[in-house]
Amino acid sequence: MLWGIKRAADQARRRTATKTMTTNAASAPKKEEVDWLPILERATQEVFEIVLGCQLTPTEPSDDKQKGGFTAIVGLAGALCGVVTVCCPVQAADQMAQGMLGEATVSPRQVADALGEICNMVAGNFKNKLAGTDERCMLSVPTVISGGQYSLHSLAAGRSVQTVQLFKDAPVTIRLQLQE
Repeated sequence: MLWGIKRAADQARRRTATKTMTTNAASAPKKEEVDWLPILERATQEVFEIVLGCQLTPTEPSDDKQKGGFTAIVGLAGALCGVVTVCCPVQAADQMAQGMLGEATVSPRQVADALGEICNMVAGNFKNKLAGTDERCMLSVPTVISGGQYSLHSLAAGRSVQTVQLFKDAPVTIRLQLQE
């Protein structure tokens, strides 16, 4: 099933050969000097545009606790230490997998693989926007949690930023937690 996600990602790259993800030409920034939110938002928007062919709309976070859904996590180690998470309802994760695979019906495993790959691409695009950081920062293999009754406690105590974007009218929360 993972080959299907990789195949879909390769097809998306070919479809958008003329589109490229932007990079920041500045030298590697010091963590305390950076406003991470616009970089995270741009990295996220570019991944959704290129891989899923859609525009995201920024929205305000909701106080409603998510019931069910998925959370994908990718760790950062090296020049940046922390985690990137992507959280969304089941319907949004299903639509992402369908868009990536080009299929009307997807299995729960394909949905988890697709969301993990989206999180991995967001984290990779984010770190590549920081000149000098891309080669000195490694990404973990994605981990995907399904369900909504959990608490995530990252050991990356430090700065945390998040953005909530609407994907086909469903909120997708992207969070960056960096260790100080």
